Amino acid sequence: MTPTYFTFSSTFMLSLMGLAFNRSHLLSALICLEGMLLSLFIAIALWSTTMNSSSCSMAPMILLTFSACEASSGLALLVATTRTHGSDQIKNLNLL
Repeated sequence: MTPTYFTFSSTFMLSLMGLAFNRSHLLSALICLEGMLLSLFIAIALWSTTMNSSSCSMAPMILLTFSACEASSGLALLVATTRTHGSDQIKNLNLL
């Protein structure tokens, strides 16, 4: 396992574990999702540069676009939740 592969896989796994085990606030969940998406972006960008293919060069930009949309919708949900419920605690968001 190369050091770069180990770095990106451990970054993704740490973000996934943070999302799974630290479910107290919505903001921390959104930050963990952003960490996962950014590690995927860097891994796909490095993969496309090592492949030297022009067809793979658009994949990181598409992922970065989806990441920006996810961040903006997540922050909008965070603001709306804080205004209606008074906090961003996930245990207060039981919608069932």
